[in-house]
Amino acid sequence: MADTIADTRRLFSKPQNLNDAYGPPSNFLEIDVSNPETVGVGRGRFTTYEIRLKTNLPIFKLKESRVRRRYSDFEWLRAELERESKVVVPPLPGKALIRQLPFRGDDGIFDDSFIEERRHGLEQFLNKVAGHPLAQNERCLHMFLQDESVDKSYTPSKIRQA
Repeated sequence: MADTIADTRRLFSKPQNLNDAYGPPSNFLEIDVSNPETVGVGRGRFTTYEIRLKTNLPIFKLKESRVRRRYSDFEWLRAELERESKVVVPPLPGKALIRQLPFRGDDGIFDDSFIEERRHGLEQFLNKVAGHPLAQNERCLHMFLQDESVDKSYTPSKIRQA
């Protein structure tokens, strides 16, 4: 039986300089959901959320964008991703049907604590979805994150990297 000797030498690595340590990351994608605003009155009342995106990923046409979306837009995005992509799409925060019942002692779905809880859940949802390499190729995600309005009659397709 032949004796083998394990090679335990260290791999050569380039020394790290200050730019490597403290410079911008090679690839980043930051998405924040913030500044909820409730608009309208009565049955036409709803809450919108500001979505801020910053990235250096080449697949996104804009490196920074800000758009406003409401919960139903998030539902549309989730349905489109489930229908068009091979990605397992995480759930959205719940609809809170009980909070919509009349004669409650609070503001229901317009209560500040509920809006903050939903905002946090929507932010988690978007970061999980947008961080997935296959989802990043979906036109619906790009439209949702970067276009001023969502064209729900768009033609589903993949984004080609420049």
